[in-house]
Amino acid sequence: MTDPVIRALDASDAHLFDSLPDPLGVGRALARATHRPEWKRVALRDGKVVARAAWWGGQDDEAPVNLNWFDVAEGEEDAGAELLRTSPYQVEYELILPAGWREDPVLLAAGEARLRAARAAGMTVLVERYQYRWTPEHGLPERPGRLEFRPEPDDAVVLEVLRRVHSVTLDAHALRAIAEGGLDRAAQEELDFFHWCPSPREWWQLAYTADGEVAGLHIPAHNPSGPCIGFIGVVPEQRGRGYAYDLLAECTHLLAERGAEFIAGATDQGNFPMAANFTKAGHPVVQERIHLIP
Repeated sequence: MTDPVIRALDASDAHLFDSLPDPLGVGRALARATHRPEWKRVALRDGKVVARAAWWGGQDDEAPVNLNWFDVAEGEEDAGAELLRTSPYQVEYELILPAGWREDPVLLAAGEARLRAARAAGMTVLVERYQYRWTPEHGLPERPGRLEFRPEPDDAVVLEVLRRVHSVTLDAHALRAIAEGGLDRAAQEELDFFHWCPSPREWWQLAYTADGEVAGLHIPAHNPSGPCIGFIGVVPEQRGRGYAYDLLAECTHLLAERGAEFIAGATDQGNFPMAANFTKAGHPVVQERIHLIP
């Protein structure tokens, strides 16, 4: 067997990327995402594609944000691992999987092959998440009417609320940021993400109780693939009252009022309260995603 040839693609041979079967349906899942030809790489053996990877980022990004499409042909996990290991883009890998994938033998085999290849390339699993997709036929969730929502133009105020939210958190990405750089880093990463989203700054809202105390914040947003629940956070001293649902309901309404035909959302699978809130608000699980880090 000849050694694989690993190389990047360009506009002239980008069609090679589509020559590998896609049992997980990643192409359908990423139909609204744009992958630049120069951010695609393949492993070729005897001229045939045996592994492929596509990195993703925003329109103005100079480097990709993550890897979200990675496939290996049967028996080619080593080639896939080498493809990732030699890539110039050492970023998070977001493995996209159909909901309930572990219950289907074909999907299970495909998902585990990608996980083995990524681990062989030196990546480790950070967290598994549920991906949600609200559409109008699910109906708008009831607004409880317990909180007052106000735009907050001052980034410093938003940053302080984010610090409070992340001071006690179940979110794996926030916990990693805290471990690596402290609470300030975790809050700043969230704020940077809000600014990165191509949606209006004036959509950001803080939520207040009837007594005028801050309860939390919600960020209706658009990422480059469309409308999404950018962030839902309740400050620790206001938890236990179900306010995360109030925030999610308001966020859903505001995006729908601004013409959203669908709304994406996500939460860690271990965050049982937030997962229950998505279900209550009419956001069904449509995918599962495993996040791996270099």
